[in-house]
Amino acid sequence: MTLSLFDQFSSPSFLGIPMILMALALPWLLIPTPTSRWLSNRVVSLQGWFIARFTNQLFLPLNVGGHKWAPLLASLMMFLLTLNMLGLLPYIFTPTTQLSLNLGLAVPLWLATVLIGMRNQPTHALGHFLPEGTPTALIPILIIIETISLFIRPLALGVRLTANLTAGHLLIHLISSAVFVLMPMMPAVAILTAVLLLLLTMLEVAVAMIQAYVFILLLSLYLQENV
Repeated sequence: MTLSLFDQFSSPSFLGIPMILMALALPWLLIPTPTSRWLSNRVVSLQGWFIARFTNQLFLPLNVGGHKWAPLLASLMMFLLTLNMLGLLPYIFTPTTQLSLNLGLAVPLWLATVLIGMRNQPTHALGHFLPEGTPTALIPILIIIETISLFIRPLALGVRLTANLTAGHLLIHLISSAVFVLMPMMPAVAILTAVLLLLLTMLEVAVAMIQAYVFILLLSLYLQENV
């Protein structure tokens, strides 16, 4: 039973082609692009309003040097949001449940923020390892702790996104299986379980959006410390 539950998170393939490649390419086909007409349609206008508001809130605390990251982080936000939402549809593989993909996104971006801090303000960047006024006896311990916390950041980014989406998909799978099993035996209990499943699905829609936002928000906080 345990193996059958987690089989849904294994990357499928068709004719030797990994389906994760198609799943990663699908969001870019669904996101509407601006047209050359004077008046855009409602979908493009709503998308532009959302990206503008999100970018404004995200980069408001950052200085002008950090605003160069706006196209990258806004695009990544739309990409993750679309992947998470598509993963809630039946028979669609969710790439963001793969830890390898999430770490592949988190590690390079985190490393870029660290390298930018080391290049632009090395004294300030290295100052995070040792707060001012630290007793001499605690200096080696604090340096070790701060170094470990620095290298845990990309792991926490990837694991947080993977764990939240995986847990939600598992709960939906378990409760939907319970509905099918209970329907012929106890219809009343099955209806109550179906209502619970509907509420859980609505919660997962919120989680899919929030986790994409949190991923980008934490990256912007790491960037804020180094620019």
